[in-house]
Amino acid sequence: MITVKREGVLLQKTTLDFENAGVLNPAIMQEGDHVHIFYRAVQTGNNSTIGYCKLLGPLTVIERHTEPLLIPTFDYESKGMEDPRIVRIDGLYYLTYTAFDGWSARGALAVSEDLKTFEKKGMVVPQVNFQRFKHLVKSNAGMNLKYLRFRPFENKNAEVDHSESFIWDKNIVLFPRKINGCFAFFHRIRPDIQLVTISDFDELTPDFWIDYLRHLPDHIVLQSLYNHEMSYLGGGCPPIECKEGWILIYHGVRDSPNGYIYSACAALVDLSDPRIELSRLPYPLFSPEYDYELEGYVNNVCFPTGTALFGDNLYIYYGAADEKIACASVSLKALITELLLHSNPK
Repeated sequence: MITVKREGVLLQKTTLDFENAGVLNPAIMQEGDHVHIFYRAVQTGNNSTIGYCKLLGPLTVIERHTEPLLIPTFDYESKGMEDPRIVRIDGLYYLTYTAFDGWSARGALAVSEDLKTFEKKGMVVPQVNFQRFKHLVKSNAGMNLKYLRFRPFENKNAEVDHSESFIWDKNIVLFPRKINGCFAFFHRIRPDIQLVTISDFDELTPDFWIDYLRHLPDHIVLQSLYNHEMSYLGGGCPPIECKEGWILIYHGVRDSPNGYIYSACAALVDLSDPRIELSRLPYPLFSPEYDYELEGYVNNVCFPTGTALFGDNLYIYYGAADEKIACASVSLKALITELLLHSNPK
């Protein structure tokens, strides 16, 4: 077992209107000794914006804005901009997030040259309702039946027809560089993590997604394998490149008598073809254990979304119980060594 150190709570909600209900699930951009944090800020009523703070080193807050950096401006995100991730590719910053309109939760993209102003590029996931989705994926032999059990978390009234809802597609996580000349990103249609590779985001047309969904099993990267991720899993932090492969810090979910338990998990995939899983830890990297992870807006949640590397120490920033931002650290060398002990059982 690898040793993970809890660094504790980094950010908490304040009395400011835009973040008076919680702060969580931060995007992390490290530049030298500074760490930029773009976090989900939730106000009463579960409306989310993107807040900003800056660290010196991995843990010391030196700047925190008193107003959100990004707010909803389009109908598709009218009820919230949630769970951002960020990478820098060829001098441009790519911030992905979940756009929530009160009914559908779908991945969206914004870009920036300076981390101060962002241009929204819109949806980067399929705009397909559930009935159409079922029709497309049913053509795949042996398709996991969990794909056909879509239910929105909101509006669970049995009298509401969910069939016309857009399929939920969240956890958009870009690789921090192009692979074989292409952008690559993870996304998550429950219950698995899927991969998209494109030369340009303009390729994400309706026809692209129809063909993609017709061959969905070809794009699955990670499926539930161990008990701690048996319900479903999803993307976490942007992948970390090392000579052995891409390190993935993702989240795994299992059901329990007390509800879902979200854990931080780790795997290793091939540098040239991330669909090739090389290894995976058979146990969680870390799971809810401390009070701030066990009790909050949603109990039992460790939801990793970004990392920073200082020396050999990899700092993993995560949402704790959907209410606070916390941090844990691990030796990168030790993590790689441990992953290599657990080669892909498939």
